[in-house]
Amino acid sequence: MSVSSSSHHSDHSYILNSPGAMASRQRSSLRGTSSLSPVAPDQQYLSISVTDPVKLGMGVQAYISYRVTTKTNMEDYRGVEKMVIRRYSDFAWLHERLSEKYKGIFIPPLPEKSAVEKFRFSAEFIEVRRRALDVFLHRIASHPQLRFSEDLRNFLQADEEIWAMERARSQEGTLFKKKPSDFMQIFKDVQSKVSDVVLGKEKPLEESNPDYEKLKHYILELEEHLGESQKQAFRVVKRHRGQALSEFGRAVKSLGDCEGGSLGKAFSGLGGRSEFLSYKLQNQAQDLLMNFEEPLKEYMRTVQSIKVVMGDRAQAFRQQQELSEATKLKEINLEKLRLVRPDRVAEAEIELREMRVQCDEATRRFEEIVKRMQKELVRFQEDKTHDLGLAFHDFAEGQAQLANDTADAWRTLLPDLESWSQVAENNGI
Repeated sequence: MSVSSSSHHSDHSYILNSPGAMASRQRSSLRGTSSLSPVAPDQQYLSISVTDPVKLGMGVQAYISYRVTTKTNMEDYRGVEKMVIRRYSDFAWLHERLSEKYKGIFIPPLPEKSAVEKFRFSAEFIEVRRRALDVFLHRIASHPQLRFSEDLRNFLQADEEIWAMERARSQEGTLFKKKPSDFMQIFKDVQSKVSDVVLGKEKPLEESNPDYEKLKHYILELEEHLGESQKQAFRVVKRHRGQALSEFGRAVKSLGDCEGGSLGKAFSGLGGRSEFLSYKLQNQAQDLLMNFEEPLKEYMRTVQSIKVVMGDRAQAFRQQQELSEATKLKEINLEKLRLVRPDRVAEAEIELREMRVQCDEATRRFEEIVKRMQKELVRFQEDKTHDLGLAFHDFAEGQAQLANDTADAWRTLLPDLESWSQVAENNGI
């Protein structure tokens, strides 16, 4: 069963390695559509669209599949155009792979799964998710590093059978493939760490960087204010969807049919205008949902992605500090062995060299995360300013148009009401 027409189409084209790449990215909005100028033949581009959601399966096994179409002239891709069928779990796989491989980068967020079974296959939920998945790929395709990911390329091009094999292969060695003994060791390590902290034997190592502390404070404040804005946007949408005006219109029209004459005509006109305005409000509610509430929710999810990166940074910092301390202890131990156990010096020197390699690698990982975060924050602020600025502009514009439509509807009714009032006055009603 097709649950959405093919008219739900978006085609994000991104010129790569060119001065216009940033402009192209900023012209794209969270609406799930973009309008870009033609790409010159000598410029690389990557165009992705998520369309045609279709319900497959029955009962608890049912799911929605999506058509993912890619158009590109990038040399690593096979052919100019490719269409594949993917489901939500495939998008989740791509998100997980990117999160594992690109520490320090704000991986674009996925839409949440529906916690309520009866809403999973509603037309509105499916369309909201389709657009969110489209935004997810749009942000990856416009990212200067993520768009060259091998996992993205496999996601966009692998046929269904090959795709299933690729997913199975990539999951080998992950948490789901670990042996019971591995889980026991993980549990013991975590338990030991927690016990040390609780008993005061070990204090969590944290960065003492004033600028980073300001950033963390800003992210927490941003999360709070975005959450409040999204909550109020939900209320606005809910209010616009109210049926009171429509029900009032039907009641007044029925009253007009009962009365007849000029009074009945006046009531019918009042009822008709009320129903018309209710229809306008319903359309406005749908527009607000897609172009105002959903962008706010998308940035709420993005903040969660930023917090994940902050957690990765904290972990990388702790690992670097712990290995640095361990290296110092081995250096001290080596000097002691030179005095009391010359026969163990060679072994200790090997251990020290290995520890220094690990420490250097940990330092490199931490510094790479810090460097990536700095660039990501610039991109995030640019995107946020553009996207939310557009969302609030469209909100204000839509409200202004609704106010004008409302005023016009009532204004055109006034002559009829005034005429009836005059007749009623002349007749002594």
